Amino acid sequence: MTYTRFLFVLAIAVLVTTISVRSATEPKPGVDWPSFRGIRADGIAEGFRTATTFDVSKKQGVRWQTPVPGLGTSSPIVWGSRVCLTTAISGKVDSNLKIGLYGDIASVEDNTSHTWKLMCLDKKTGRVTLDRTIQTGIPKVKRHTKSTHANSTLATDGTHLVVMLGSEGLHTFDMDGKLLWKKDFGLLDSGFFRVPEAQWEFGSSPIIHDGAVVLQVDVQQNSFLAAFDVTSGKELWRTPRQDVPTWGSPTIHRVGTQTQIIVNGWHHIGAYDFKTGREIWKLKGGGDIPVPTPVVGFGLVYITNAHGPMSPIYAIREGAEGDISLAGEASSNTHIAWSVPRGGAYMATPILYKDVLYIVGWNGVMLAFDAKSGERVYQQRVGAGTFTASPVAADGKIYIISEEGDVFVVKAGRTYELLATNSLGDTGLASPAISEGVIFFRTGKSLIAIGG
Repeated sequence: MTYTRFLFVLAIAVLVTTISVRSATEPKPGVDWPSFRGIRADGIAEGFRTATTFDVSKKQGVRWQTPVPGLGTSSPIVWGSRVCLTTAISGKVDSNLKIGLYGDIASVEDNTSHTWKLMCLDKKTGRVTLDRTIQTGIPKVKRHTKSTHANSTLATDGTHLVVMLGSEGLHTFDMDGKLLWKKDFGLLDSGFFRVPEAQWEFGSSPIIHDGAVVLQVDVQQNSFLAAFDVTSGKELWRTPRQDVPTWGSPTIHRVGTQTQIIVNGWHHIGAYDFKTGREIWKLKGGGDIPVPTPVVGFGLVYITNAHGPMSPIYAIREGAEGDISLAGEASSNTHIAWSVPRGGAYMATPILYKDVLYIVGWNGVMLAFDAKSGERVYQQRVGAGTFTASPVAADGKIYIISEEGDVFVVKAGRTYELLATNSLGDTGLASPAISEGVIFFRTGKSLIAIGG
């Protein structure tokens, strides 16, 4: 074999190995749920039958139920045979967690030492396979009465578990719970920008893409979007942001040959280049407490938020560039295909299922829009209660969870049809995960596996 041929064969071998490694870490649709709202935050897991009715109190349709100590609104994630989540355990017996519709902006007074934990369970049995204390201490910021000190959902690529705890830092573990690296960003004060002393805790969740951890950190001061090497923690880039505190997570979206990071905001809704952090497009306006995560489909980026005078829904063409803000009373322009001024969600991330965009309001009113045209196809109250968890979908059904712990199962389509109402028997503030037909609900005291 000539030296040139040897180099050619070696290059092919390296390429094949690289492709094999990369493909081995790609999440499997319908099986893996690697970060907040699953793959690309779409909230959908197809390919398996899922339960319509169940009864937790009678153990009907319940595969298992495992107690989870402490408080956390972080959603469960799933990779392979594992389901993982985080929690924060206070030194106080009374959690001061308050559900329902109210306007109290005050923070919880709890200066006891807390213990932050990373927990993983066997997906089939609910047996705890990893119970790792991340750290202990008095929280550096306070939380809202509807918040916890473990709000951000984990992210995994099957090799790493990335935990974001706001002011308590960013921690990356291997799948056995060994700490690989961590970063301290100092005080990350998320709260009401009009009343800075009202601290509400950090909420944005990390995502992992192509070997990088992406973080959106919109806080009272020195906000930024950044990417870090998932293996070493090396900072790849950091782009400053001028916005009020937000709680939404970024979304990865491929546009042609470019990978974009899409973020929600008030002063700065926008898209950034994944490789460099360069701003691609920018949109100003909407609700001044942005929480929902962007979703994408049909060549459009869907953004919604609420609070204050506006609660818009925007459908933005994925090829947008520059400042795309609407002028005056306009509802569309070159880059915005359609928008509506009111009807956007305050807390819950929308779900784009089939060709309908579903948006669930804090008060339980669900609006359904034709995803391409923006035509409203129906508006319906799904039930009583308060709704902060984001809906998920599978098997032609949409699952909507109230804070009171009721799960409303709605048939997907252009006509509203409530299929069932099921009770979890506990509070439900965390968005569920779905894997191989099993729905994982995190309640105030436990993780429950339904179906399968």
